[in-house]
Amino acid sequence: MPHEKSSVLQRSLSIEVARVTEAAAVAAAKVRGRGVEKEADRAAVDAMRTELNKLQIRGRVVIGEGERDEAPMLFIGEELGLGEGPEVDIAVDPLEGTTLCAKAQAGSMAVVAIAQGGTLLNAPDIYMDKIAIGGGYEPGLVDLDLSPAENLRRVAQAKGVGIADLTVCILDRARHAKLIDDVRQTGAAIRLIGDGDIAGVIETVDAEETGIDVYMGIGGAPEGVLAASALRCIGGQMQGRLTPLSGEERQRALAMGISDFTRKYSIEEMASGDVIFAATGVTDGSLLDGVKFSKGRIDTHTVIMRAATKTVRWLHSQHRAAKVQEV
Repeated sequence: MPHEKSSVLQRSLSIEVARVTEAAAVAAAKVRGRGVEKEADRAAVDAMRTELNKLQIRGRVVIGEGERDEAPMLFIGEELGLGEGPEVDIAVDPLEGTTLCAKAQAGSMAVVAIAQGGTLLNAPDIYMDKIAIGGGYEPGLVDLDLSPAENLRRVAQAKGVGIADLTVCILDRARHAKLIDDVRQTGAAIRLIGDGDIAGVIETVDAEETGIDVYMGIGGAPEGVLAASALRCIGGQMQGRLTPLSGEERQRALAMGISDFTRKYSIEEMASGDVIFAATGVTDGSLLDGVKFSKGRIDTHTVIMRAATKTVRWLHSQHRAAKVQEV
């Protein structure tokens, strides 16, 4: 486990980071429901980059829109901020759930994590097998090397309930056909989601409220690091294993110096040190309300978390329309 670095992040940075996700969410929400995925993503990226460059940080993108030759902005390795203040790693998903936004479906949001420099896993833009549960369990309760049935048996025993009382969140993808079948054979319920596995992981933390006890399945590695950043702030267990699903993905990982595809990453290996995590809803979802437009006003709903203090703040903000570029 990597050693914890003393915190260099200022408390005021939490609110500044919230402005970053608010700006991205508002920009994307202006075109939600219009079927223009690329336009929505581009608007969120542009707004997020503009706000990040206003922060008093020396930031470097470690989770972004792709390599420099694939993304003109927020590319991996891009330096952001005013060039003064703490050195930080930046992980971004300017529009988590691009398709959800384009179809005005639930769960789309703008997400950022900022951590002390050198403490976020520089994960390639490939897939990652993940399992996550909330806090309060003994360490190592679930493990990617165990079968779904054994993991669910352990969680049920720890909660003092039957497996049939558990609900597992899984991305609705063809690649998960066997996983879905294995889970259903145990008697557990499944909540299939079309997109947005960051929220799916976070929702395991408050199972009584969300109804999600366990997250399982293969999703994006960048989203895995962002989800781990959130769990570092609020508690929970998570493992991730990089899982390239094509030769191109394998080559992308090899180019970043990653060759061990059997390695399991813990939360602390994906996000160590102090972390600030923020997300603002674009569309209404189980975690966050979406952006609301009314005459002369824009309403946003944001969650801000910080690992050093274990605080979670829910921020309902009103922005006067004339000031929306300064949210």
